[in-house]
Amino acid sequence: MNRSQAFDLVERARAIAPLIAREADEIEQSRRLTPAVVAALIENGLYRALLPQSLGGTEAPIDIFMQMLEEIATADASTAWCLGQCGVCAMIAAWLDHDTAQEIFNTPPGILAWGAIGHEARIVDGGYRVTARWDFASGSRQASWLGAHVRIVNADGTPRKNADSSPEVRTILFPVASAVLHDVWQAIGLAGTGTDSYEVTDLFIPERFTAFRDVPSALREQSPLYRIGTGSTFSLGFAAVSLGVARATLDAAIALARGKHQSLAVSAMRDNGAVQGLIGRTEGDLRAARAYLYATAHAMWRDLSATGEFSPTHRSAVRLAATWTIHQSAKVVDAAYHMAGATAVFRSNPFERRFRDMHAIAQQIQARDTHYEDVGKAILAGH
Repeated sequence: MNRSQAFDLVERARAIAPLIAREADEIEQSRRLTPAVVAALIENGLYRALLPQSLGGTEAPIDIFMQMLEEIATADASTAWCLGQCGVCAMIAAWLDHDTAQEIFNTPPGILAWGAIGHEARIVDGGYRVTARWDFASGSRQASWLGAHVRIVNADGTPRKNADSSPEVRTILFPVASAVLHDVWQAIGLAGTGTDSYEVTDLFIPERFTAFRDVPSALREQSPLYRIGTGSTFSLGFAAVSLGVARATLDAAIALARGKHQSLAVSAMRDNGAVQGLIGRTEGDLRAARAYLYATAHAMWRDLSATGEFSPTHRSAVRLAATWTIHQSAKVVDAAYHMAGATAVFRSNPFERRFRDMHAIAQQIQARDTHYEDVGKAILAGH
């Protein structure tokens, strides 16, 4: 698939953004993506952006995926977050045999979600058995399959080791009907993501429904996309979501300033020099963050396409750019929120939810301050 065909995903995202914006209040209140939104995402192939072409997916370049999420995030952050989560989960298809991936992703709706790593799976004849509960499964309420990242133990309970003596970790996959979902996501932001917990009891997982996620030597697909791995793709995708939220919030503040008169003042906000200066500086901050994130992604993709290698240097660059972009986006949202004054606190106006969503994004693993320490350590080590 050529780049122009992949870019169609961005156009489709832009086309359905008004529908998503109209559904945003219901998404917030029900704490789920609405059926109309899920149907639009499926019908337009957006969940399949990173699915291999061999399975009918788009296998889009990373910047196309980022732009797609950015467009959706301007309409609703929860929708973009679920799409980003499930879109990256679909990359696991590159580590599965074709028939297994076909069963998971080409049986409607073909959506996979997973949560945080944890717990163990015990080796048994033909596969593994597991009893466990996992958290943070964004998009699980739309999914037909769930996954989990588990440590593998032998029948006697001893850990199975990789060749380098590290613990073996696999991603196990199972139908959502095999699990019990727990409605626990009562959060200040990203309320519509349904980031709930899920649990299985003595569940048998056949060997073919497991994979060595993000292990290059285990890849069955050769596209450079899958060399990036899910971790760095999550970082780039969720940073793009933060840009979309920041863009929408700042645009709302600009629209407000064009028409609003400040309290006890006869002049419009647009004629206030302080407001003008704040908008100019904040616009510059947002453009700079976006340019930095996409420049990092483009440079990484260029090198990766030429060499086939996603190096530690690339991983460090992506981590730094994604973390800084999320933090910068939060500052943009804060500036826009404060600029709006009392208008911003009302649920009927386009500030309050985006403020909460942005600060929920900034609390996620992709925005941890410790990422700066990791990057600084690598720089000081000369890497």
